[in-house]
Amino acid sequence: MDFWHQLMPKKLTLSMGSVIIKMNKTRELKRIESEMDVKTYLDRLKYALDSGSVTFKIQKHRKIDKNRDNKYTNSYTIGKLFPNEDVVEVLGKELSLLTIEDYIETVKDTKRPKKSEMRVFGKKYSGEDVYIKIRVALASQFDYGGNFIFVMSFHYAEWDFKESDFPYIKV
Repeated sequence: MDFWHQLMPKKLTLSMGSVIIKMNKTRELKRIESEMDVKTYLDRLKYALDSGSVTFKIQKHRKIDKNRDNKYTNSYTIGKLFPNEDVVEVLGKELSLLTIEDYIETVKDTKRPKKSEMRVFGKKYSGEDVYIKIRVALASQFDYGGNFIFVMSFHYAEWDFKESDFPYIKV
């Protein structure tokens, strides 16, 4: 990561308009994509899900979970919301229902800079906010073929979502 990104404040709003960059302890690079880019991403996600040849990787246990209240882990949330259901099937269905209004931000994976960016979404389930962070890669992006969806986060949010967290929410 270059020197300037390390010096960025926790929240910076650019005067040019709708771009907001937030930095946190993990030094993630975050941005708000255009509405058209997010719609294209969601189309790619749905294409991958409908293709019949998609590989899911779900990070059930993360290092960060060791120091976290169990309620905010992927395995707890998925088990609580979808008991006795096939995890891949249910997440495929739930991801296919994401909309532009659920989009929060785009995150650059600084630990794996050659990988595609991740998108963050938020939805309500049984009255509680759920934080969803995914990466989608289509077959054309690989030498070996096959579509790939990586679900890094699908857990209850540690903070309540605010309307301002969603740049494309329709009021």
